[in-house]
Amino acid sequence: MLNRLHGQPESYDKKSKYRFGRTLGAGTYGIVREADGPTGKVAIKIILKKNVKGNEQMVLDELDMLQRLKHPHIVKFVDWFESRDKYYIVTELATGGELFDRICEQGKFTEKDASQTIKQVLGAVDYLHQNNVVHRDLKPENLLYLTKAPHSDLVLADFGIAKMLDNKDEVLTTMAGSFGYAAPEVMLKKGHGKPVDMWSLGVITYTLLCGYSPFRSENLQDLIDECSNAAVVFHERYWKDVSDDAKDFIMKLLQAKPEDRATSKQALSHRWLKGETATDHNLLPEIKAYLTKARLRRGIELVKLANRIEALKMHEDDPTNSDFPEDSTLAADQSKRSSSSPIAQTNQGNSGSSSSKGGAGAANKDGGKRTLSKTIKGAIFREVVLAKVREMREQEQTLKIAEEVEKEARRKSFQA
Repeated sequence: MLNRLHGQPESYDKKSKYRFGRTLGAGTYGIVREADGPTGKVAIKIILKKNVKGNEQMVLDELDMLQRLKHPHIVKFVDWFESRDKYYIVTELATGGELFDRICEQGKFTEKDASQTIKQVLGAVDYLHQNNVVHRDLKPENLLYLTKAPHSDLVLADFGIAKMLDNKDEVLTTMAGSFGYAAPEVMLKKGHGKPVDMWSLGVITYTLLCGYSPFRSENLQDLIDECSNAAVVFHERYWKDVSDDAKDFIMKLLQAKPEDRATSKQALSHRWLKGETATDHNLLPEIKAYLTKARLRRGIELVKLANRIEALKMHEDDPTNSDFPEDSTLAADQSKRSSSSPIAQTNQGNSGSSSSKGGAGAANKDGGKRTLSKTIKGAIFREVVLAKVREMREQEQTLKIAEEVEKEARRKSFQA
């Protein structure tokens, strides 16, 4: 009742049930934070209404879609509520870690294990497609283990850009997906649908089996050309111990034309997913090599995440009752740490609090100073160095232009 007297919507009363913890991620529209709720730990997506003004239907569509989806390999919807200036979407929190991180904790991971892992993911994708939903952002970071238990289910998360189609033939035209996993028709803005998820799954499967991506160009135009040609190479050094069925499965997904790609139903019936022809070749060395390179890139992503959090804080209408962490850099660093780390286990304080006494900006429980990981320290240092290099280049360019202008002025003066 008190909240409504202060102009808050009726559902805002639910916020008191949750105690906010570390930051898990941030995007254009809002932030995702871990929280303790009545049923245990959850993930809460906090969306600034100001940032979706005129596009509120996007949030309502995501809510509607999440409430409809019920599958063992899809993260579950828990609840939702709103305040004057924010929407809150509460979902199940997967605490078992990302796919590749979890694999690296094992002593062995074979091609047979990979086939059963992909089968779980494909089962979730097939369920989505049967319900006319396109995920549009399939990538290893969105494949999470539900718990740390040895036989935990793998779940598909992050439905922020997923779309529910009005009919099975509807075509989407907005850019969507992540660099390296987006299908060629997405990058070419030709219109897309369910086949984009099958392309992304093909890239994930290829990477899982050899430790590198089938398409490795680092600028968009080259990547578009590479994907449009779909010239997939199975390099002998890394693929000699992988079954032909695995390669055939990948090739049925990595077809440049969407209509040539296997559907989720067709892919599920592929022989490789039965595991009978998959080898016992250990993929762990290749996966660890991939993860080492991925962690170097992740450092830069953490710096970008900190900048996104800071930008979102500036858009918040009620900073005195903030849902955003006080220290953006530390919050970004903690977003990629294990939930069992000392900093992530701090006393979280009151719901929505992000003061120095709780929330993502808290000191560690031993009372020590807040520290940043080597990854983010290195990333910050690299960003500073790159900024300095850019500044020096700009100065050099400015001096060069000034010299040319001065020469031209002298030449004209001499001619006069």
